[in-house]
Amino acid sequence: MRIIWLGHSGFRIEIEQAVLLIDPWLTGNPMFPAGRRAEAIAGATHVLVTHGHGDHSSDAAAIGRERRIPLVGIYDLMSWLEAKEGVATIGFNKGGTVDLGGARVTMVNACHSSSVSTPDGPRYAGAEAGFMIAGDGHVTYVSGDTDIMADMGWMGEYHQPDIGILAAGGHYTMDMARAAFAARRFFNFKTVIPCHYRTFPALAQSAGVLADGLPGVRVIEPQVLQAIAL
Repeated sequence: MRIIWLGHSGFRIEIEQAVLLIDPWLTGNPMFPAGRRAEAIAGATHVLVTHGHGDHSSDAAAIGRERRIPLVGIYDLMSWLEAKEGVATIGFNKGGTVDLGGARVTMVNACHSSSVSTPDGPRYAGAEAGFMIAGDGHVTYVSGDTDIMADMGWMGEYHQPDIGILAAGGHYTMDMARAAFAARRFFNFKTVIPCHYRTFPALAQSAGVLADGLPGVRVIEPQVLQAIAL
């Protein structure tokens, strides 16, 4: 399995027979080198979207059309994107599991908000979510944008993820200290990869606090388009 950061909260996960793009915000992302877009989406089989905010969903439909692959996410947002953009979608909901090329993806709760921008103002986009992705001998928890929440207790116990991809930049999500607390309190991660940081001045620029708070856990500060093999 390979995990490749696309900057901000975007990831490319090569797992089983699938290449999953998660929240691939490429256009206008100050962390992403625009000239490497083709490389980032090559061979992609699905686009997963955690919620409607533009820094997570705005490139999803264009990539879906270009690659002729489905968008995957919460039913409300997928139904709206299918009707508006004419793209194929797989809509499901929290507690549901879909098989994507041998990778089993379960939608779990997150604590944030979700909307899309329209000429008439923000439009409700279904609830925010995270994913548990099982395959290649690992379970990866993609937190999506979230704060600490009590649901992490049963999520950690039930799914037993060994890899955590945690939004931890602060301001819009939990910060590095809160993410470290959540990881210690609710999970038994072997590897943690922070995201939703370094993009803007308002966000954390380093994961040092996260690493310091998780002794014995491999905390990897990802580099854009550099593969992490697990």
